[in-house]
Amino acid sequence: MTEQHSDAPPTGPDAAEWWRGAVIYQVYPRSFADSNGDGVGDLQGVTDRLDHIASLGVDAVWLSPFFTSPMKDFGYDVSDYRAVDPVFGALNDFDALIARAHALGLKIIIDLVFAHTSDRHAWFHESRQSRANAKADWYVWADAKDDGTPPSNWQSVFGGPAWTWDARRGQYYMHNFLLEQPQLNLHLPDVQDALLDVARFWLDRGVDGFRFDAINFAMHDPRLRDNPPLPPGGKRTRPFDFQDKIHNQSQPQIVDFLKRVRALTDSYGGRFSVAEVAGDHPEAEMQAFTAGEEHLNSAYGFLYLYAPTFSDQLARQGAETWHGRDGQGWPSWAFSNHDAPRAVSRWAGGRDPRAFAGMAMLLLMCLRGNVFIYQGEELALPQAEVPFDRLVDPEAIANWPQTLGRDGARTPMPWSADQPHGGFSTAEPWLPVDPRHLALAVDRQEPDPDSMLHLTRRLVALRKAHPALTRGEMRLLDAPPGLLCFERELAGERLLCVFNTVEQALDWTAPDGWRILEAVNLRERPGSRLPPTAGLILALG
Repeated sequence: MTEQHSDAPPTGPDAAEWWRGAVIYQVYPRSFADSNGDGVGDLQGVTDRLDHIASLGVDAVWLSPFFTSPMKDFGYDVSDYRAVDPVFGALNDFDALIARAHALGLKIIIDLVFAHTSDRHAWFHESRQSRANAKADWYVWADAKDDGTPPSNWQSVFGGPAWTWDARRGQYYMHNFLLEQPQLNLHLPDVQDALLDVARFWLDRGVDGFRFDAINFAMHDPRLRDNPPLPPGGKRTRPFDFQDKIHNQSQPQIVDFLKRVRALTDSYGGRFSVAEVAGDHPEAEMQAFTAGEEHLNSAYGFLYLYAPTFSDQLARQGAETWHGRDGQGWPSWAFSNHDAPRAVSRWAGGRDPRAFAGMAMLLLMCLRGNVFIYQGEELALPQAEVPFDRLVDPEAIANWPQTLGRDGARTPMPWSADQPHGGFSTAEPWLPVDPRHLALAVDRQEPDPDSMLHLTRRLVALRKAHPALTRGEMRLLDAPPGLLCFERELAGERLLCVFNTVEQALDWTAPDGWRILEAVNLRERPGSRLPPTAGLILALG
């Protein structure tokens, strides 16, 4: 037996740690529900559908950006951190959403994008006017090399150099993403103060936490040193993929800023903070960003989100990395989100997608850490097919057809199979509804007790009913290839979790003395063989 031990967190009631082991539902507002018939989802639409989210039994809702934005990157290019973009409504709509969510017992977590702003933000407008104004250094500016080329070899995520020339200042400005997303200079205390004031503004409006977008991109090497190349290998569709991004992201000073963030959120009590960390070395950064009690509460990366296939080894990797040693932070896990193709399409392979989705949901509910459900995951939605002429994602368009892009994970939520556009809107939506999604609409699954929707509710309730699943230690068990086995244990409760992750039946016999607590894709207690996509939880005694 191979074991990973963790010191179990306190089991007593602790409102300040409501988030530990929580189930959090991600809403991408543009695609959740359109209340005013313009084809784009909005905050009122989210409020109207909060009963659906509450019915799942989740603890919190994470809202992707809804701030004022020119929408070059669909809200991740913020032009006003303290205002709601008119396409989503107004501040009073957000206040109403908070009030309704809290009345339903749901926490609200919002995205904060602190690595960059839109080029239409007032801060950038002032910064680019001259080299001597009050905000001249709020962004990353640098002189050209003697031959006029950019200051370093840094590349942007969306393709091309991470530098754009600005004639007004006679300098280049840096952008890790689109040229319309200039990089903030978080080395500057004034910039940090301004961003903390933004967080304070939303805390005062009642938000229960923040997800910090691409926070490992938040600082750069002031010496502007060139990035080294990565070793050969791996998929490379952009110049960005050729470099080891050690100088335009992942700077050690980020953790000091996160200490300031944590001090602020702690001052409000019961608030949650989670970092999004992508890149070539995410685990080390995630551990640093969450270490001890001074940094963020949690972090999540792309271990599962970018995995083209699922295996028992993938799950083992996550558990081994976040095994609960002294001082280690608390992980968060997501199988799908707005940036990655939906898991059921990446992972099901030749298996029945609905059956695989059920197993994946059970596994998600068994993991140690917080877990995120992405809108539509409770319906087993596959990745939508979006024709090229309907693509809007700048990454998808730039790299087509080499990458699937993000549009296929962002299509409208199907509420009603027989209504126009799946009941999402009365107008043509900003992205098309995949016809395959209509058969999986909420109103089709609601009356079916065997649907994925009802299974999700049951599994969320199971997780919340068993402290061993929400807060317990996790021990990986030796098992044949393809079989994932681990135990969860806390305060005398011991659970055995078993999953067949391959496409053929595997030898396995339930040990004596264990009773089945929950099972998916399994009609009876297994004999000596466990069928594909079978997953079960057994309790001792």
